[in-house]
Amino acid sequence: MNNSTKIRSVHARQVMDCNFRPVLEADVVLENGVVGRGAAPTGNSVGIHEAAVLRDNDPARFCGLSVFQAIDNVDRVLGPAIAGMDVTDQEAVDRRMIELDGTPDKSRLGGNAVYSVSIACAQAAARAENVSLYQSVAGGTPACLPLPVANSILGGRYGDRTVCFQEFSFCPYKAESMEEAMEIIFHVHREIGAIFTREQGGVPVQKGNGHGWKPPTEDPEAIMQMMDEAVRNCGFSDKVAFVLDMASSEMYNKETKTYYMNGRELTADGQIAYIKRLTEKYDFLFIEDVLDQDDWEGHRRARREICRTTLIGDDLIVSDRELLRRACEEQAAEGFIFKPNQVGTITEAIEARRFAGEHGMMTIPSQRGGGTIWDVVIDLAVGLGAEACKSCAPRGGESVYAMNCLYRAADEYPDVPFADLSRWIRF
Repeated sequence: MNNSTKIRSVHARQVMDCNFRPVLEADVVLENGVVGRGAAPTGNSVGIHEAAVLRDNDPARFCGLSVFQAIDNVDRVLGPAIAGMDVTDQEAVDRRMIELDGTPDKSRLGGNAVYSVSIACAQAAARAENVSLYQSVAGGTPACLPLPVANSILGGRYGDRTVCFQEFSFCPYKAESMEEAMEIIFHVHREIGAIFTREQGGVPVQKGNGHGWKPPTEDPEAIMQMMDEAVRNCGFSDKVAFVLDMASSEMYNKETKTYYMNGRELTADGQIAYIKRLTEKYDFLFIEDVLDQDDWEGHRRARREICRTTLIGDDLIVSDRELLRRACEEQAAEGFIFKPNQVGTITEAIEARRFAGEHGMMTIPSQRGGGTIWDVVIDLAVGLGAEACKSCAPRGGESVYAMNCLYRAADEYPDVPFADLSRWIRF
């Protein structure tokens, strides 16, 4: 048997994600016969600074969403260029692909092409070592386990209403075991659905954008009251904190420089004041993207004025180390949502995580809504010792996969503790 970990060949194909949208999947085959496979997910909400997703834009094929051009770029450009390289040197392989693309947002070859191959290389390296991906990333036993964050309620634009915040989530931050954390998520998510049904006069709650519940109202405060009631009804008030993804860029009007909020238009100052009041009423572990992705001055102001939670960036930072450095230097955020496909390679995403760790910033790995079932972000969360990780609502295929990844890691390493969140508790 040939034990070489050099890359023999790379092949790409089109498959479908959890929203049945075309995505690119890549196979990296090593000289020793080991195969690594990866597919870049695409989120339901995508920031303008993310690595480009190259689609064919041919309305006659998959409504323009096919990825055959990106596949061709893998087969004809990326694959031949990295053939013969050692797959265990992830940084060298990723740097070669970045150099080949040559654009800031990987728009020439496609961020989806580059990232899929990057994932496949990481998987192949782990399989060549005969270890799990999170063991490979950790270099052995993980330092800690991330706490799960469950995205239970999905906001955004519906036909009959616009819920201004994208995600209402919760974290069992005081759970003493992964099993207890999962049981808390199990009960609270179900209770939220029951309360929504009650509020709709017995009409069964509907699934929202993604797998979460569709809220019965636009009013964020009313939604928070119902979430809080669900937690109290289940007896977990002393173990659960809330999480918001405001995705404010989705509700921002560039012409008026205002944000839609429950039938009103708020200025940046009004948005900050609203969130400050909400954090004084409920216990939030962290809140993402309180303002538009380009409003750096506003984010700095929000950090100064909102003190009872941790403010982190998603669309603001897009897992990019240099944007994270700027957020740190300007005190615009205290952490970031870790989504490797936003930046386009495993190496670049890990660089951002390392910067965060060195500068006392929070890292929250997160699945992409409607992404792939086999998303590696949870493995990276465990391997990198992240503080917590977000999954989609706890019933869709990709979310269940993520929760089970955490379950398996906890079972495999029963003595490894949860990440210490004490420095992030501001309530």
